[in-house]
Amino acid sequence: MLLSLFQYQFVQNAVIASILASIVCGIIGVIIVEKKLIMMSGGIAHTSYGGVGLGYLFGFEPIIGALFISILAALGIGYIKRRGGTRSDVVIGLFWSLGMALGILFIAMTPGYPPDLSSYLFGSILSVTRGDLFFMAVFTIVVVLVITLLFNYWKAYMFDEEFASIIGIKTAFMEYLLFVLIAMSVVVLIRVVGIILILALFTAPTAIAGLLAKNLKLRMVLSIIIGALFCFVGLWISYVFNVASGAAIVILSAIGYLFVYIFYSIKFRNQMN
Repeated sequence: MLLSLFQYQFVQNAVIASILASIVCGIIGVIIVEKKLIMMSGGIAHTSYGGVGLGYLFGFEPIIGALFISILAALGIGYIKRRGGTRSDVVIGLFWSLGMALGILFIAMTPGYPPDLSSYLFGSILSVTRGDLFFMAVFTIVVVLVITLLFNYWKAYMFDEEFASIIGIKTAFMEYLLFVLIAMSVVVLIRVVGIILILALFTAPTAIAGLLAKNLKLRMVLSIIIGALFCFVGLWISYVFNVASGAAIVILSAIGYLFVYIFYSIKFRNQMN
């Protein structure tokens, strides 16, 4: 029964989308968790809703609008954060709320019947189109290339930003570049788990990989594998039980992390005793 599902085009699209999303989560998620940028990623993700609304209002691809607004928000948050004019959590909260509010406003201004935005908010991996896959593939390739080509720089930047600056690495450029990569990653994940649930897929596979390995490359690889496993099983649950795909993937990810965390906590206590 499971293999017979792959004869359907929408299932094939969903599997490809799962793989692309897992690659992005596995690579960017590790950096986000290590640099403590989880809430910033959430702020960028929610701000992208304004771009989705903008796309519907002016009649162009909503994903392009989400990318445009996400990058603007990422650079804006990064600039204010580096200037130190105010607390970063305040800025993130303002961008977070502003993006959602603009999305609602733009959708209300769109002529005709209001579009169904549930797939952008909560994800609908089974409705991913070939066009969506094209955008996801392009952004995934960009993320992989940037991280791979500058891997040693990222390594230094992640673990000791001050040292990285001393040895000549332009940390400000690395930070802005990271924010842009986060914005691209958000766009890759929107159709899989939705704007509201993106944070879970960014963090759960990475957190599990962090418990299993300390080496940076190994953590990224494990995170990709774990993320793909959650996506595939969540996709199967979504199809069989007719539930929202994004919710199924996120719930599975959270449960998976709790089980691994409890297992390692018990193991650590036993070793201490």
